[in-house]
Amino acid sequence: MNDQSLEAVPASKTWDVDAFLVKAQRYAETMLSADRDDWRFALWSSLTLEHLLRAALADFSPAMLADKADWNNLFSALGYVPTAKKFIPKSISTAEVISRLSTILPEFDTEIAGFCQRHTSQRNAELHSGEIAFDGQKPSSWLGLFYKASKALLASVEKDLAFLFGDKEASTAEKLINAHADEAAKAVQGTISAHKVGWEKKEQSEREKLRSQADLWATRQRGHRVTCPACQSAALVLGDSISAPQKTIDGDVITEKQEHLPSRFECIACGMKIAGLSQLTAAGLGDVYVQAQSYDASEYYASPDQDMDGWEPDNNEPY
Repeated sequence: MNDQSLEAVPASKTWDVDAFLVKAQRYAETMLSADRDDWRFALWSSLTLEHLLRAALADFSPAMLADKADWNNLFSALGYVPTAKKFIPKSISTAEVISRLSTILPEFDTEIAGFCQRHTSQRNAELHSGEIAFDGQKPSSWLGLFYKASKALLASVEKDLAFLFGDKEASTAEKLINAHADEAAKAVQGTISAHKVGWEKKEQSEREKLRSQADLWATRQRGHRVTCPACQSAALVLGDSISAPQKTIDGDVITEKQEHLPSRFECIACGMKIAGLSQLTAAGLGDVYVQAQSYDASEYYASPDQDMDGWEPDNNEPY
């Protein structure tokens, strides 16, 4: 080829797999800095997902992302520099990216494709309309699928969850993926129904007495207070920490907050107990919660052998 201006050059950042992944890392970091039930967490997760989708498709060829309405887009994706005036590369829609991946990437199954369509559509509604698309969504309703989709897309470009989210969050992500995949856990709905029937057979006076006892028992100090799905009484969820404590100082008060992943549930009103993240997730009780504990500064910095009563922990700290 004689004309040097038409020689292929490395594809621009517009179509580069690594560039997409770097942006996905940036968005994932911002996502994880937000509280999990905050709309910002969901919004940034959708932006992370968008760039993972495009990275996976670009890995086959950058040309796969070029909008076919203008041949200059394909020309640019192949590594050439279009001579068209005021040219700005344009890629295909996210819906089309998802459609192509569902055909050419075996791991990108119908469940993942459907989730990606819903999640990115909500993102569009959040950004391009007056709709408050991500408010009020419990992470347990979508986060396991988000991580499942992320894992499949990252694997297609020879990366893992830790590459994008870090080792700690990757470990949590795997647990959420497994919980979502555990179809047997859905049998917990039968347990809930059985306890609901038993509860409804009790006399009204007995139900009121048990509910009052449960309200006193399910104190903020003992665990994360929730509503029992069987009898609607106050109940507790307990779990294990999944993050390092985050410390804040307000005057002489030091507060430490730490995320916990639920592992067990108990309601003393109807007697229902549930163990395991998979069953808790199926019961709608699998959301990460925050434990907060406050100290006087003098107590916090006291030597370990000094008596430290501290303040009682609060397992219902809102995100």
